[in-house]
Amino acid sequence: MDNELATTVQFEPGKTITVVVPQDKEGERLDIYLTSLMEGSRSYVQQLIKGGAVTVNHKVGKSNLKLTSGMTITVAVPKPQAVEVRPEDIPLDILFEDHDIIIVNKPRGMVVHPAIGNYTGTLVNALLFHCKDLSGINGEIRPGIVHRLDKDTSGVMMAAKNDLAHIGLAEQVKAHSATRTYYALVQGNIVEERGTIKAPIGRHPKDRMKMAVVFENSKEAVTHFKVLERYGKHTLVECVLETGRTHQIRVHFAHIGHPVVNDPFYGYRKMEFPIEGQALHSYSLDVKHPISGQALHFEAPLPDDFLACLEYAKTHNV
Repeated sequence: MDNELATTVQFEPGKTITVVVPQDKEGERLDIYLTSLMEGSRSYVQQLIKGGAVTVNHKVGKSNLKLTSGMTITVAVPKPQAVEVRPEDIPLDILFEDHDIIIVNKPRGMVVHPAIGNYTGTLVNALLFHCKDLSGINGEIRPGIVHRLDKDTSGVMMAAKNDLAHIGLAEQVKAHSATRTYYALVQGNIVEERGTIKAPIGRHPKDRMKMAVVFENSKEAVTHFKVLERYGKHTLVECVLETGRTHQIRVHFAHIGHPVVNDPFYGYRKMEFPIEGQALHSYSLDVKHPISGQALHFEAPLPDDFLACLEYAKTHNV
């Protein structure tokens, strides 16, 4: 058994880990604290707790237990089970499809590929049912997936139906020749009409679930933005990614003091906007067909919940 007092812990499958609650986590819920320590979703952590894999001071824990400093938490991390990613008959909003690629408008709330806590209902499950043939470069869990969108980010996404197409799309993403444009509603009034945020992104030094602007163990990240509309307390911006780091837009705008509206990770104010998750949408994609070389342009209109946020911003601007 490993005894550790730390802000982050490496939870390895099949091992039992013990941590002591630090003073600055006094009063935090058990499930929220463990989620901040472990790789995985809060729902996965809650499943562990419900299954009796978590004890607090040698008693079976409950997700809503309020922690006190010095408590001893023990987690018996189960060994991973073999995962078979199965096709599921889930409707897809297909913007384009041919023998080599498929472009979809991903709905908000849909996870892209299976992971801990989310093995069904993903975009990959839906694609496998619809396509039957996806590229195998990313393995059984992420077949066809060239790039990702966060669960609560909607909009244009591309996938490859064979390995040659996958390589061609991936090379464009790496070379920054594929242009991805996003719309984001952010907090506050951005003074500049346009600008570039250039700040390296890496794992948050204290919270493994989050990313942050850091200057060690990080990668270059560049986001170009243009103001589309101002609402007084909020600003609608168009963002073009030069790089594609995890949570890049969300981290960059939080870094400059304008977090994306309703962002559960990087926002700093409780909001009543009519949307689940961050007000961020992948609006368009410009890419060359990986086989024919033809220039392609795809757009996904703003979904109803995003439009409702804009209307809310207009009426709550003072």
